[in-house]
Amino acid sequence: MTFAAAAAQWMQSRVPVWSPKTLRAEQINLAHLKPVLGRLFLGSITPEHIADYQRIRLAEGAAPKTINLEVGSVRAMLRRHRLWANLQPDIRTLSVPDIHGKALSEREERALLRACADSRSHAILPAVVLAINTGMRYREILQLQWHDVDLMARRVRVRHSKTQAGRGRVIPLNHHAFAVLEFLNGRCAPQQPGHYVFASERYGIAGNGGDAHAYAMDPSAPIKSLKEAWESAKRHAGVMCRFHDLRHTAATRMLEGGAPLMVVASLLGWSPSTAARMAQRYGHIGNVAQISAVGMLMANLDIDESDAGGHKRGHSDDAPSLSKHRTLLKQSGSSGWTRTSNPPVNSRMLCH
Repeated sequence: MTFAAAAAQWMQSRVPVWSPKTLRAEQINLAHLKPVLGRLFLGSITPEHIADYQRIRLAEGAAPKTINLEVGSVRAMLRRHRLWANLQPDIRTLSVPDIHGKALSEREERALLRACADSRSHAILPAVVLAINTGMRYREILQLQWHDVDLMARRVRVRHSKTQAGRGRVIPLNHHAFAVLEFLNGRCAPQQPGHYVFASERYGIAGNGGDAHAYAMDPSAPIKSLKEAWESAKRHAGVMCRFHDLRHTAATRMLEGGAPLMVVASLLGWSPSTAARMAQRYGHIGNVAQISAVGMLMANLDIDESDAGGHKRGHSDDAPSLSKHRTLLKQSGSSGWTRTSNPPVNSRMLCH
């Protein structure tokens, strides 16, 4: 059986099992694999064929992670025919850089929001503001329905999430997030509970000014994608980031602001067992926060530094001066302040 024929059988067997999104991803993988491996018989595929495929895809500009996923499709089909075990020891997986994302600076956020406000898309600015101020994922935002939003209590419930810990979590709305949802709610009132917050719509040019206008709105279906509007806004703002970095930004600001780790975990949908690891991955703690943290170590210590720098800082009667601290450290033999001489060694002691 050729690889192309095996791929057709493989896809037929996966239709009852996989979601439409997963099937589409597999179809994309096979579209890249078939031109290179399609005519080969399954039993004739060697590690050299896989290595050649990896080199071809790298030359085309594909990311290592993408290539590994495509080779994973080959692995799945060869496993089905009991042919993978002999190849596995000689197949090298491409190394994937561990990209932890970034947190936007205030300057980058302002530039990005201005570019989103100038976009012809009515949805991109509310989606970006909501992502920064709630930490919700891209798909969580697009799947949001009005029965998930409680404007009276100022909170949203995330029903559709990537992880089990993220499903059903409740996120309070700060001022910016509330203002965005209140605006969207009044834009196309009255809303039905099952309608989507980011409803499907199309855009066209109307009037002599060539302004973009939305039409064919369908609140019963979610908007399919914001990719075009997002990429255009980033380009005009001069900001290099992913939409998921807005979630990184939310996590970082909450952690830097002193929010307890488990509170941040509950808001972002991290499980308790992975909260510390996810905080390390998402919390891009900056230099300002670190300086503030070490400053807390001496918050209750008022030291007179007039003898060191010539500028006296608030010395109280009961607070020890810097000179007194130095004296105590010298008496205790601290290597940071004084060095003791080495005693002479009797050579005869070394013989015994």
